[in-house]
Amino acid sequence: MTPAGIAPAERLITAIARLILDPAAPPARHIAVGAASAIPAAASWLVKKLGHDVRLSLLHRPTGNPFTEGTRELFDLAGQGRIDLFFLGGGQIDGQANLNLIGTGNWPGTGARFPGSFGSAFMYLMTPRTILFREEHTKRVLVPRVDNISAPGISAPGVFRRGTAQALVTGKCVFTFDGAAFTLASLHPGETEASIRAATGFDYATSAQTPETADPTEAELALLRGPVCDEMHATYPEFCRRVWGRETTDRNAA
Repeated sequence: MTPAGIAPAERLITAIARLILDPAAPPARHIAVGAASAIPAAASWLVKKLGHDVRLSLLHRPTGNPFTEGTRELFDLAGQGRIDLFFLGGGQIDGQANLNLIGTGNWPGTGARFPGSFGSAFMYLMTPRTILFREEHTKRVLVPRVDNISAPGISAPGVFRRGTAQALVTGKCVFTFDGAAFTLASLHPGETEASIRAATGFDYATSAQTPETADPTEAELALLRGPVCDEMHATYPEFCRRVWGRETTDRNAA
């Protein structure tokens, strides 16, 4: 916990939720969340518990999952333009929002090996809004240029795509993306513009004064530690135990 009693994960969750609700962005009526994405899933649940009329499709959810045939249905919906927002990360991310999920070194990743691209390239191009998320914020991850492009942040003229990255949320800060480059939007508590620059391999823009990432409100914390945790527990029991102290013997044990 931080001195204010707010877990770092809670700050990341609310930062993502506020990006989802950004009035300047296209509406997020249908949000899809991939597997092993506890923090984006919690942010999506927070938006819903705040009373916003959004449809959530969470691939990793063991019960109540709308996809009876797995990711094939997810890709069908994305291709039809029926998913508004998705979340992606990468073993490497560069300043043009390119993602590398293959590995380092020459093709096909002769150095460190990552999980694989799967449908990231398709979802990135077919979804109007993508929020990038990676807790680790180091020059190992945020690189000048990814070694292999699994999913391109920018496409050449004439290549059909519905959207690109809206933002990148890390364990240190929030960057926004304007379709060409990142801008430092906010600093998490304890970080400075100098500490972000030292930990980031790609170049990015800054404003005259970068604000601190806002704390969750009392209402948001109450929702996270109650109804959101209730929804999350069966899917992410270890996350709920670590962040909110919810043990498997509690009322929502799987």
